Amino acid sequence: MSQLQSQALARVKPSATLAVTALARKLKAEGRGVIGLGAGEPDFDTPENIKDAAIRAIRDGQTKYTDADGTPAVKAAIAAKFARENGLTYGTDQIHVATGGKAVIYNALLATLSPGDEVIVPAPYWVSYPDMVYLAGGEPVVVVGHEVDGFKLRPEALEAAITPRTKWLILNSPSNPTGAAYTADELKALAEVLMRHPQVWVLSDDMYEHLVFDGFAFTTLAQVAPELYDRVLTVNGVSKACAMTGWRIGYAGGPKPLIDLMRKVAGQTTSNPSSISQAATVEALNGPQDFLAERALVFQRRRDLVVGMLNEAPGIRCATPEGAFYVYPSIEALIGKRLPDGHIIDSDETFTSALLGAEGVAVVQGAAFGLSPYFRISYATSDDLLVDACTRIQRFCASLT
Repeated sequence: MSQLQSQALARVKPSATLAVTALARKLKAEGRGVIGLGAGEPDFDTPENIKDAAIRAIRDGQTKYTDADGTPAVKAAIAAKFARENGLTYGTDQIHVATGGKAVIYNALLATLSPGDEVIVPAPYWVSYPDMVYLAGGEPVVVVGHEVDGFKLRPEALEAAITPRTKWLILNSPSNPTGAAYTADELKALAEVLMRHPQVWVLSDDMYEHLVFDGFAFTTLAQVAPELYDRVLTVNGVSKACAMTGWRIGYAGGPKPLIDLMRKVAGQTTSNPSSISQAATVEALNGPQDFLAERALVFQRRRDLVVGMLNEAPGIRCATPEGAFYVYPSIEALIGKRLPDGHIIDSDETFTSALLGAEGVAVVQGAAFGLSPYFRISYATSDDLLVDACTRIQRFCASLT
């Protein structure tokens, strides 16, 4: 098998979030009472008008190949969305559509990275960022955003990480896994650093844009720092806000030369995303938007529930995030504690494994996101399940000595 696997793939780890979700499903199928809090997937259904648009597309025969990176109709809807919501002007030739946000990001990295090129990845990071960099031939440079700084990248840390080989900075706001979101002033401070380094491009992953709480004003880098417009790829999609994870549509707006390169990659790999999903996305972006704020309020309530209950668990400290549907609690005070069987909690991986075994709660260890000792909970599920899960976590923590 070692001869079969490529050198690039040998550097890549399986997705920890997908692994936890698969394990939770397996245990449920075996009859275990498992609560899976690993998947970043809204429990809401796709809105009916969006489903209806897909059904019409099927009946109208929109079931053929499309342009490799999206139909004119979906590109026009995306361009209109960027203008309406973000104050960003993109022509349809500056729009890229692919089979999910992950494919958009990978297309950009594969199109631009050469061996030895560096990509700054702030931690805690989405599990796929470093491994996609490896697959594309680059070198991830992890820079930690500590809890005391709201899990955000500081300008001085960004400055220190940049070298002549730096090609990209990946910036995710609101963040998976922490829910941290950058204010306009924080983005401007990072932009000041980037202006001194014209070789650095920025991939702004805005997938959780509509999931912000407590009146937080979402902004994106190219919006607050127009002087960087020609070096920013603004990535988004319909998966999270519109509960369309299975439809597999991500998109981006950016400089035409970069979009042209990404189209070239798509043309020789996936080709076009689903024609039916593209038709549904047109409706998702052009149709009624009132459900977005309604669902964000539900997630805000769930956030408050989970944060409150976790902070009542012995040894857990949980910050209150600005957005997304994740929390990233610290178990620093539990390191060195003993399980009832005498084994010691020596890492967040040990903690999450023991929690699953003892209480049937599946969460993801902080090591997978580049910062320990923490773990991630996705609260994109029902209030009843969240109360049950947090009660089990409290009971598990109380059992440690």
